[in-house]
Amino acid sequence: MFVHNKRLQYTVRVAAPNPGLANLMLEQFGGPQGELAAACRYFTQAVAEGEPTADVRSNIAAEARAKIVYERLLNLTDDPGIKEALGFLMTREIAHQKSFEKALHSIQPNFPQGKLPGVPEFTNVYYNMSAGEGDARGPWNEGPEWEFVEAPQPAVDGGDGLPSVNVTQADVEVLGALASRTASNTTTDPVTGADLGSGKQPG
Repeated sequence: MFVHNKRLQYTVRVAAPNPGLANLMLEQFGGPQGELAAACRYFTQAVAEGEPTADVRSNIAAEARAKIVYERLLNLTDDPGIKEALGFLMTREIAHQKSFEKALHSIQPNFPQGKLPGVPEFTNVYYNMSAGEGDARGPWNEGPEWEFVEAPQPAVDGGDGLPSVNVTQADVEVLGALASRTASNTTTDPVTGADLGSGKQPG
């Protein structure tokens, strides 16, 4: 099913050992933006596909983040051979990003994701949820397609913004007993394990 070729895709020539750089490069191999994370992500996408356009957008962003990490690694070495290899890997991130973008644009329509349409009264509305100076306006919240709501309070649907649940009297009693059993005692101040580890004595 799989063929493993032990040769490198790009010939790496290292002039001298650099343990510090090697340690940082391990992050690019197994870290959150690294190659192993990408391999796992692509594998799970292949066997558990819900929405491909969302996955492809995620992959485009991941390739962009990986390229930036390679750029930072390039800034940490003067070894010509390592810079060449890192430059190759950085450039391959660009190639992968282009491939994913081409794939995304080959799927039409590709936005918004999924099959269900949005609720019309909320689709083209921008709610200003930040009070105070420094608000910015631009094509993301103004223009002929946008309705800008300056003060969307207390709730955008016209309600009071408070949750409500219809429950029976029997359920009210059960929930009350649960709340009483799990209630926090705000008067206690126990010695924690962290305190004991730091040498603090009880009492």
